[in-house]
Order: sequence, then structure tokens, then C-alpha cells
Amino acid sequence: MLILGISGSPRRGGNSDRVLDAILTGASEKGADTEVLYLSGMEMASCIGCENCRMDKVCTRFEDDLTPFYPKISRAEGIVLVTPVYNYNVTAWMKAFIDRLYCFYDFDNEHPRGWSSRLAEQGKAAILAIVAEQVDPKDFGVTMEALRMPMEALGYRIAGELAVPGVFEAGIVGDRPEMLDKAALNP
Repeated sequence: MLILGISGSPRRGGNSDRVLDAILTGASEKGADTEVLYLSGMEMASCIGCENCRMDKVCTRFEDDLTPFYPKISRAEGIVLVTPVYNYNVTAWMKAFIDRLYCFYDFDNEHPRGWSSRLAEQGKAAILAIVAEQVDPKDFGVTMEALRMPMEALGYRIAGELAVPGVFEAGIVGDRPEMLDKAALNP
């Protein structure tokens, strides 16, 4: 079983990456193969709505660092999205990644929505985690929804959601082992 971890944080080795590592360690301990994409270090363009993917079934507009991951996204049984809360939403890298998943949708006049996802009905699961300096969940904005809604539309079952509040300084989540333990149990 392959689980892909997607880090939307601009700080390598910071709180989001440590939470992602804990989740993937838990998955590895249960026998999964894991791989991580650090979006902030990738050369990756945002979707421009060119619709080439309607014919090609994968984004062919851009040949960038995300391109080799499309087969892995298709093959992976699970995906873990972790992002810090930025201005009540996900980071620009996570938004661009989610937008580039558009290539997995097909127009489908038989479907009630008029479209369907090629990733649906495959038993795929997603774990979503947000890391926030904010303490009050009201201040997380739409961050969790911005992760959940597109993953559900793609056909993923949401297997877990984790909010890690009150952390800002890089790596300080390490001082909260109960949060990392909770993350490790999420798979």
C-alpha cells in the first residue's frame, strides 16, 4: 500500500513537516510504503484551466516537478495533506497542488453532477491536518474545508482530520508529544 504525504509548508522541517512525519511513521508501522512531496521546494505551475487534461487524462500543459507524481497519485491508496493555516486558508502551494488534481475529473453526462472523478470508488482515503499558530478553532478559517471538499469531490474517504493549534515557532510541535502521538495514530 502506498501513502503519499503532501506538505504545503514553506518551512522544511517545521511544525507541518513534523506532523506529516508522525502520520507517515504511523502508516509505515502498519505496513504502508510512504513517500513525501514537499510542495514549497517544487517547480510547479498552477492550473490555468486550459482543458488539455480532458483529452490527455493528465496535465500535459506543464512539464514540471509535479508531472512524475501523477501515476503515484493514481496508484496511491491514501494521501495525507498537511498545511499551515495562512490567512484563514491553505498555503499557495497546497492550493496549486489541489487545483492540479483537476486532471482526474471527467465530464460525465450520466453522473448527477455532470462530472466524475477517475479516483473515485477505488477505496482511497485521505488524512487532513492543519497546523495553526491560532488557538481558537474559529480562527482557522476555511482551511480544513479547503482540504476536505476537493478530496471528497475526487472520491476520497476522509479517514481523519487533525488540527494542531497554538504552534508557530519552527519545530515547536516537538514540545507537544501528545499531538505527534495523536498524529501517528491517525492512519
